[in-house]
Amino acid sequence: MKQIEKLYLEYKQDIYNYLLSITHNQTLSEDLLSETFIKAIYSIGRFKGNSSIKTWLFSIARHLWLQNLRKNKPAVEYSDLLELYIADSAFDNFNTKQIAHRVCELLKTKDEQVQKVVSMRVDGISYCEISEKIGISENSARVLDFRTKKWLKSVLKKEELI
Repeated sequence: MKQIEKLYLEYKQDIYNYLLSITHNQTLSEDLLSETFIKAIYSIGRFKGNSSIKTWLFSIARHLWLQNLRKNKPAVEYSDLLELYIADSAFDNFNTKQIAHRVCELLKTKDEQVQKVVSMRVDGISYCEISEKIGISENSARVLDFRTKKWLKSVLKKEELI
């Protein structure tokens, strides 16, 4: 139990700041922070070490936030989640709706496997779950996602959307 306490003390502020930046709600951020560490306690045995512990905790926090978003907004639109996916990729622009629409169009030109990986990432599904669902390695899912984001950014820059 001392180790989880150490992790909590080391990462709580970073995770709280992250949650606050995406929720814009202190109370919700505090709740999600608590849930993040509770979930981490229960799933620490499944942590494979493929990423840093901090990255793992952030992914738990993000996943819990997306679950909360879906729970409180039963009809979360794919385009809304796509905007979050774009924002997660460090796209800096004020016209994210237009960009999200264009990204949707561009993704339709990619093969089915890439579309599935991106769609699942947009839905907040972990690389581990993606690998199990579509029968590729976790690393392959990460690479496909990374390369797709890089390609999207390149195309959007050429089109002067970002």
